Amino acid sequence: MKPARRSRLPLGLRRNPVAWERQRPTWREARPALIADALKRAQARPGGNWYVVGDSRALRSDRPLARTVAGREVVLWRDAGGRLVAGPGGCPHLGAPLADSPVRCGTLVCHWHGLALTGEPFAGWEPWPAHDDGVLLWVRCDEGAEDPADRPPVPERPAPAAALTAVYTAVGTCEPEDVVANRLDPWHGAWLHPYSFVDLTVVRTPDEAGAADATVEDDSFAVDVSFKIAGRLVVPVRAVFTAPGPRTVVMRITSGEGQGSVVETHATPLGADLLGRPRTAVVESVTATSDRPGFAAARRAAPLLRPFMRAAAGRLWRDDLAYAERRWTLRSSGRSAG
Repeated sequence: MKPARRSRLPLGLRRNPVAWERQRPTWREARPALIADALKRAQARPGGNWYVVGDSRALRSDRPLARTVAGREVVLWRDAGGRLVAGPGGCPHLGAPLADSPVRCGTLVCHWHGLALTGEPFAGWEPWPAHDDGVLLWVRCDEGAEDPADRPPVPERPAPAAALTAVYTAVGTCEPEDVVANRLDPWHGAWLHPYSFVDLTVVRTPDEAGAADATVEDDSFAVDVSFKIAGRLVVPVRAVFTAPGPRTVVMRITSGEGQGSVVETHATPLGADLLGRPRTAVVESVTATSDRPGFAAARRAAPLLRPFMRAAAGRLWRDDLAYAERRWTLRSSGRSAG
C-alpha cells in the first residue's frame, strides 16, 4: 500500500462549523481552583532573578536599550566585542538618563558630562549579569527574593537559524501572575479569540497527571485547536502549555502543522505607575519551524513577515491583557478573580 500523500497546503476544512454563541461552554471545565493551583506551582519554580527585557534585534549598535525592571532603571548595550552589557540606567555622576546617551565603539558615553562606560565597573557604576539567547535579552536583578542563578532559564526552542522568529511586547496594568494565569487558562481561547481559534478542546490538565510531584513537562495543559485562516479554512494542531518558571509560560506545537514551534510568554514587572498601580511588560517570542520545503522561503522573507506576526500577537494580547488587567482589578479590590 502506498503511503498517503501529504497535502501541499497545511489547511483543513471545517466540516460542521458552529456559531460562536452555540459552541460548547467551557466554564465548568475552567475551574478556578485548577488554574490557581497551576499558577501556585509555577510561582514556586526558580526564576534565578532573571527577567526578559526585550527583543535581541531591538538592540542597535549605536544606541542603548532602556527598560525598567521591578522599579529599577536598566540600560543595555553591546561592548566593543559585541558582548551584551547591562546595568543601572542612571549615570553615577549626576543621574543622567543613560538611555539617551550614544554608544561609540562599544562605549556608552553619557551625554551630560562625557562619563564613558565600557561595561566594566567604573565611577560607582556596577554592571548586572546579562544574557542574549539570540532571540531575547535577559538581565538579572539580584534585589529580588529568588536565589540568583548563573544563567537564565531559557526554554528549549528550535535553533533560530532554522526557524522564523518574531517578538511582540505590550504593557498592562497588572502583575506577572495575572499574565501567567491568563496563559494557564486555555479554555478561553475560542470564546475570547474567535477570530483566531476554533474547535478548541482541552484534552489534558495537570490534575489528571498527579501534578503534585510531576515534572514541568507533566504539569501541563494539552489542547486540540484549529487556527482560523479564513472562512472554513483552518490549521488543526495540538498545543501543550507549561509554566517552567514564575514569569514564563511556554506553548509548544506537538503535532500538526508547525510541529516543534514554540511560543514563549514572559511577564516582566516594571514597577508602579503614578497612581501606584503595578505595570507589567508582556514579551512574547514566536519561534516557528516547519519541515515543509516552502518554509525556507518563509525564513528568507522574515523581515517582511515579522510585522504580520507581531500584528497577530498584538490582536490576541489586546484581549488577553484586558483579561489580566481585570483579574488584577478583582484581586486588588478584594473580590475573587475566579
